[in-house]
Amino acid sequence: MSSKKAMKQAQKQAYAKHRSNITNSRFAIKKRNFNKNKKKN
Repeated sequence: MSSKKAMKQAQKQAYAKHRSNITNSRFAIKKRNFNKNKKKN
Protein backbone atom coordinates (compact mmCIF):
# COMPACT_ATOMS: atom_id res chain seq x y z
CA MET A 1 0.00 0.00 0.00
CA SER A 2 1.38 3.39 -0.94
CA SER A 3 1.76 6.00 1.78
CA LYS A 4 -0.66 8.30 -0.05
CA LYS A 5 -3.33 5.62 -0.02
CA ALA A 6 -2.66 4.87 3.65
CA MET A 7 -2.94 8.54 4.59
CA LYS A 8 -6.24 8.89 2.75
CA GLN A 9 -7.66 5.84 4.50
CA ALA A 10 -6.47 7.05 7.90
CA GLN A 11 -8.10 10.43 7.33
CA LYS A 12 -11.35 8.76 6.29
CA GLN A 13 -11.36 6.61 9.40
CA ALA A 14 -10.59 9.54 11.68
CA TYR A 15 -13.36 11.58 10.08
CA ALA A 16 -15.87 8.74 10.40
CA LYS A 17 -14.96 8.33 14.07
CA HIS A 18 -15.30 12.06 14.59
CA ARG A 19 -18.73 12.13 12.94
CA SER A 20 -20.02 9.20 14.99
CA ASN A 21 -18.74 10.84 18.18
CA ILE A 22 -20.66 14.01 17.35
CA THR A 23 -23.93 12.18 16.69
CA ASN A 24 -23.49 9.92 19.72
CA SER A 25 -22.76 12.77 22.12
CA ARG A 26 -25.64 14.83 20.74
CA PHE A 27 -27.97 11.87 21.23
CA ALA A 28 -26.66 11.27 24.74
CA ILE A 29 -27.23 14.92 25.68
CA LYS A 30 -30.79 14.78 24.32
CA LYS A 31 -31.42 11.63 26.33
CA ARG A 32 -30.07 13.24 29.49
CA ASN A 33 -32.21 16.35 29.06
CA PHE A 34 -35.25 14.22 28.38
CA ASN A 35 -34.72 12.34 31.66
CA LYS A 36 -34.28 15.59 33.57
CA ASN A 37 -37.55 16.99 32.22
CA LYS A 38 -39.35 13.75 33.02
CA LYS A 39 -38.34 13.92 36.69
CA LYS A 40 -39.64 17.51 37.05
CA ASN A 41 -43.14 16.53 35.95
